[in-house]
Amino acid sequence: MRDLDNPPQHRRSRLRLGRLLPDLMLGAAAALGLAPFEIWTVTLIALAVLLARLSRCSPALAFQRGLAAGIGWFGLGLVWIVEPFLVEPEIYGWMAPFALILMAVGGALFWAIPVWLGSRLAPGPRRRILAIAAALILSDWLRGWIFTGFPWALIGHVWIDTPIAQSAAWIGAIGLSALTLTLAALPSLLTRNGSRWGIVPGTIIACLAGAAIWTAGLARLDQPLPPDRDLIVRIVQPNAEQHLKWDPEWSQVFFQRLIDLSAQPGRRDLVIWPETAVNFLLNDAAEITPYMAEAAGAPLLLGIQRREGERYFNSLAALDDQGDSIAIYDKFHLVPFGEYIPWGDTLARIGIGAFAAQNGNGYSAGPGPQLMSLPGLPAFQPLICYEAIFPQHLRTLEDRPEWLLQVTNDAWFGRFSGPHQHLAQARLRAIETGLPLIRAANTGTSAVIDPYGRLRDHLELGAAGKIDAALPGMLPPTVWTERGPLPIILPCLFILIVIAVHGLIRRYGGAAPRR
Repeated sequence: MRDLDNPPQHRRSRLRLGRLLPDLMLGAAAALGLAPFEIWTVTLIALAVLLARLSRCSPALAFQRGLAAGIGWFGLGLVWIVEPFLVEPEIYGWMAPFALILMAVGGALFWAIPVWLGSRLAPGPRRRILAIAAALILSDWLRGWIFTGFPWALIGHVWIDTPIAQSAAWIGAIGLSALTLTLAALPSLLTRNGSRWGIVPGTIIACLAGAAIWTAGLARLDQPLPPDRDLIVRIVQPNAEQHLKWDPEWSQVFFQRLIDLSAQPGRRDLVIWPETAVNFLLNDAAEITPYMAEAAGAPLLLGIQRREGERYFNSLAALDDQGDSIAIYDKFHLVPFGEYIPWGDTLARIGIGAFAAQNGNGYSAGPGPQLMSLPGLPAFQPLICYEAIFPQHLRTLEDRPEWLLQVTNDAWFGRFSGPHQHLAQARLRAIETGLPLIRAANTGTSAVIDPYGRLRDHLELGAAGKIDAALPGMLPPTVWTERGPLPIILPCLFILIVIAVHGLIRRYGGAAPRR
């Protein structure tokens, strides 16, 4: 007769996996708040249910549930990670599913570990929810620093296309994560004695708080901006698809497209080409840069590779009206394994190079954030590609820039979700800093973004064209610019410390003294 109380090991494994399936689905549902879906209501509901489930289980089970939910969140939120491997599918296609699995599981650890920690520290359901939420906020912040950082698909990113995103001028992206988790936690935090009706007051308060912040955001958006600068920027989008970009014949087509779009009639005081806009090095361009400058008819900023000795750099070069290079910015925050390989000089000896680098075995890093000043133009801070996802780089300069420039090649990300999320994060940088942001993207989306994160003008994904637009005015320095994430980080640390100390007192305070 079968032992029903002790099922076989394989059946117990299936039961455990089945128990985690709802958490996986809740994580994936929460990710629907990210671009391009932007269904933030589903995010709030999914996180509220998830936090309630996490509050009533053991630390070990909380870790498993946090891991499952994280896999759902990052699996859907980072699904675009397969796209670079499909540029040359015959060579790299087999890596695509492994890349997604590794990214989803690696990201999920940034949910599972804080969930376990919060569950371990707090003795009761309500304290446990508070501790888990605080730990998740700290984890979102740490994700921007650990292993060179990857603050993509933060929980707070679900608000970027809503008036609530205006709060980032005070609390930044991490503050938006804190706001999201607070709203999701309120229904359970205000529930007493497990009453099913106790969830109603918390839900009402969460809705009222969200509505108040939404209204405040609308009020900020109604405030007039300073007048536009008397500066017309021409942004050129050649739409060079990645699988054709470096082909010798197609690269000539794309180069001529850059030239023709730049030379079209109309006033322009500055012309901007996207990241790695051309297939040659700056070192080899002396004969052709005068032709480029003539077509631009104004100072030209372009993404281009360059060489110093045996080192290669992913750079932004400024050319004057004669085609001479007058300023250089080198990308310093490189993509691991995409633009450089850790221990690259050693691995290069056995033929291992960076995935996206077209010259050498990978790029070398530039010296860091910098201010670029060109004659007759307001000073700006350049950002190349994914440097724009790191808000901390916008608080390191002694002198404040008057605008931000992002040149990027989002052709690597396909067209489904990656480019939309990248654009959304650029919009968030404008809100955080109170600065306009000009974005030149190879295949889109190129855009003019005002200090409220709104798109003044843009070119759609997959389109070739140009934008001629005035540079929006700048706002005074924001609270976030001056204080950064500390007003969010310190309270979260304080909550965890208080809960941990309270737990220790309860555990050992009543113990009988040793004789």
